[in-house]
Amino acid sequence: MELRIELVPKERKHVISRLMQLYLYDFTRYLDFDVDQEGVFPSYPGLEAYWHSGNNKYPYLIIADGNLAGFALIDRMLRNPEGQFYMTEFFVMQKYRRTGVGTWAAHKLFDTFPGDWKVSQVRANSPARNFWHRVIDSYTQGKFQERFNPMQGNPSQYFNSFEANRLKK
Repeated sequence: MELRIELVPKERKHVISRLMQLYLYDFTRYLDFDVDQEGVFPSYPGLEAYWHSGNNKYPYLIIADGNLAGFALIDRMLRNPEGQFYMTEFFVMQKYRRTGVGTWAAHKLFDTFPGDWKVSQVRANSPARNFWHRVIDSYTQGKFQERFNPMQGNPSQYFNSFEANRLKK
């Protein structure tokens, strides 16, 4: 399978917006929100900022054999003690789950942005928690920390992708 990630230009932001509907649908298992009377989920808050905030937000498409397989939204966190990069959202379409596409894409994105990372999940979303534990553990050779948000109880993993790459060599 040929895999690649593509930074999404402003002219193609509608692709992320449409895939976001599938992503939000998946989340209805864990969070309480509904489609409107037109059958559409609410717009993702702050999505427009990925094309209007300079060099702080990065929207990527995940491509498998020329087909859309998912997306990732990455934020550069400025002067934040929790890290430099945040995997804000990450979505792989069901057809491509458990095929290695998500693991490949996550590792590729970690390599693209060397530094301190934070990856979070909704506490109730055990498939996502299991996925990220596996992905980050293999990427860092177990050198990551996990902390829980004291208010919501959501877990976050913290690691340094630059250090993880040095360990691989």
